[in-house]
Amino acid sequence: MCGELALITIPLMQTLEMKGTAETPDILFNGQTGSFEISGRALADDAGKFFKPVLEWLNEYAKAPQRATELSVKLEYLNHASSKSILDVLTIIEKLKDARVYWFFREDDEDMEEAGEELAELVKVPFEFKVY
Repeated sequence: MCGELALITIPLMQTLEMKGTAETPDILFNGQTGSFEISGRALADDAGKFFKPVLEWLNEYAKAPQRATELSVKLEYLNHASSKSILDVLTIIEKLKDARVYWFFREDDEDMEEAGEELAELVKVPFEFKVY
């Protein structure tokens, strides 16, 4: 199951909200504030299908972004397919002026910390790592 698309308004760039499932993350991207969040679990084998509307929305946002854009990633688990899709998100984010990524991980979760570090090495956007 790919989650439900609650609201996507392109070209006004309101809010993209997708409710997560046991396999897909919650997505809450506020185009008015430039504050984006991906949270939950990213386990879907068809992550590309799930993230397709996210990437489309982000590409539209990138045409007229807010002055600053902040992406918070708070994932409990990230599989390989979803990691590739998160990289696709980050590739768009890195093109924006004054973009920043906040990568959250539990203190005892070395896998999620390392996943964030690996992704941070692949893009040129400032990452800030935060323990919760």
